[in-house]
Amino acid sequence: MKIITKRLTLYIIGLFLLSLGVSLSIQASLGVSPVSSLAYAISLSFGLSIGITTILANILFITVQVILSKRINLREFAVQLIIVFLFGFFMDGTLFLVQLFPAPENLLIRFVLLGISFFIIAIGVLAYFTAKLPVMPYDALTYVVSNRFKMKFSKAKITSDLLNVAVAGIVCLVFIHSFGSIGIGTILAAYFIGKILGPMMPRFQPSLQQWVYKGKKDLTVEEKK
Repeated sequence: MKIITKRLTLYIIGLFLLSLGVSLSIQASLGVSPVSSLAYAISLSFGLSIGITTILANILFITVQVILSKRINLREFAVQLIIVFLFGFFMDGTLFLVQLFPAPENLLIRFVLLGISFFIIAIGVLAYFTAKLPVMPYDALTYVVSNRFKMKFSKAKITSDLLNVAVAGIVCLVFIHSFGSIGIGTILAAYFIGKILGPMMPRFQPSLQQWVYKGKKDLTVEEKK
């Protein structure tokens, strides 16, 4: 299997797992992660599918990138749009699958479901970043914020998350008169997904990278012979 095929496979699996994790958090009804809070807020407010609102929210993130960076890279944004449409498709698909099962009413089961969603999202992020292919607009926007305001990436990430949650909360309050997509799950996601991902990256990423680049390493050995 060619290296690029392996990277694409890992990337698509990562996006799928990300969407599945978000869908499980929606099913838990305790609040979604900061990254998905605006898309879900728009979905709740206007009755659109989560896939469509994910696309709309990410188009907004691309627009903000253009405003902050004061440049337009059509090729870069075209790639981001392709990724967004794929992720939006996965969001609708995984939410449809998750909602085939009855929504949990027991608070304990809802928290268990939320916890499972954190692990699935973390695994998705691990695969998605290990593939080293173009990032989604929200992540690209975080890099732009970091460069534009001379912030560390971690601080820019926190800033982006807080602004996204704030806008999502305002949208929900204005249109459905409740916090809707924002809840205890949003706060827990912001804290625990990073905590789960932290030890996961050094433990599993080298193995994934070895699998991706194995063919290249083997070819180098053959060439030396």
